[in-house]
Amino acid sequence: MFRISRYVRMLLGPTPTAERRPAAPSGRGPVVIWNLIRRCNLTCRHCYSISADKDFAGELDTAEVARVMDDLAAFGVPVLILSGGEPLLRPDIFEIAGRAKRMGFYVGLSSNGTLIDAPMAERIGTLDLDYVGISLDGLRATHDRFRRMDGAFDKSLAGLRLARKLGLKVGLRFTLTRENAADLPALLKLVEDEQVDRFYLSHLNYAGRGNKNRAEDAHHRMSREAMNLLFDQVLAMESQGVRKDFTTGNNDADGVFFLHWVARRMPERLEQARRMLTRWGGNASGVGVANIDNLGNVHPDTMWWHHTLGNVRHRPFSEIWQDRGDGLMAGLAQRPRPVTGRCGECAHLAICNGSSRVRAEQVTGDPWQEDPGCYLDDAEIGIAEGRERVEVTPWRRVVPVRAVQP
Repeated sequence: MFRISRYVRMLLGPTPTAERRPAAPSGRGPVVIWNLIRRCNLTCRHCYSISADKDFAGELDTAEVARVMDDLAAFGVPVLILSGGEPLLRPDIFEIAGRAKRMGFYVGLSSNGTLIDAPMAERIGTLDLDYVGISLDGLRATHDRFRRMDGAFDKSLAGLRLARKLGLKVGLRFTLTRENAADLPALLKLVEDEQVDRFYLSHLNYAGRGNKNRAEDAHHRMSREAMNLLFDQVLAMESQGVRKDFTTGNNDADGVFFLHWVARRMPERLEQARRMLTRWGGNASGVGVANIDNLGNVHPDTMWWHHTLGNVRHRPFSEIWQDRGDGLMAGLAQRPRPVTGRCGECAHLAICNGSSRVRAEQVTGDPWQEDPGCYLDDAEIGIAEGRERVEVTPWRRVVPVRAVQP
């Protein structure tokens, strides 16, 4: 996750650095995104878990969840993000979330928001959750089309308003694609009008239903336009003393693009920005971020459901996570990662850490190939023009090409 507001705030203030995230094993475990249930009342076009409105057999029961939670706490996991499917469809979600809060975890709830009516909001409010995230894919027409439910936008927005009125920290999550990029400015205006605390933009990752729809990924130009809009918005707000959290995810090239934005907008802070971003270190899959699915399978992150490291029914999460015998996990933990193609030649690998390895794997079959979602050109990542290279795009397999001479 790239925390835009944090870095803009630091560049505007007197303190220049932030420490690099600890890596497990180090006495502190990873952030765990936990898909407690696969059932969902929606069938969103970009769903990575390919959920449906039906029960899925074999999901962890309440007692099993509690045992896993005990292990996570002992391992030093600081954050639990309770997700799905739609976690509010799980009958014991309030028991699980309440237990997590009592154990001292930072607890976030990731919901589509359509089930948050007044009674549900009251129940959520009693938990004192640290964060409630609700997904919107644009304004009404766009969102309902993406979510495949008429009225989904109005229900989600009503749920967000109810949660906010109870004093909960609420946020909006938005997955950028070609079909909804035009809604981004209006959605940012909605964030301001609705006094939303946090906005998270996710780049489309080629996993689950998102993999089936990867041709809808925003063109690189659209990604650049979206990032410039976000960076400029955050700078304006922070300069005026307005504090909100703007973050992005699933494309750590955002950090490198931010460095170029700083060079244009705040050149006197460029070296400070470079130091901060290097300390951040980019993609944390398999090291600082983990996923447990509804069946108890452990994955390097939520986009790696096709690669299982072990199951918490048979082996504690803490043991699974520290076992680097798995080749993918060993590579993810390596610095620098053993990436090839443009990523291997990139002058800013220390910042982005090779970004999304699952995107590379889904397109080329090789998790260490270049990330096809990188929207920076060769000059921006320090690669000389005129040399032969491999072109990798979301719409085309690996094809040898020769760079065009200027």
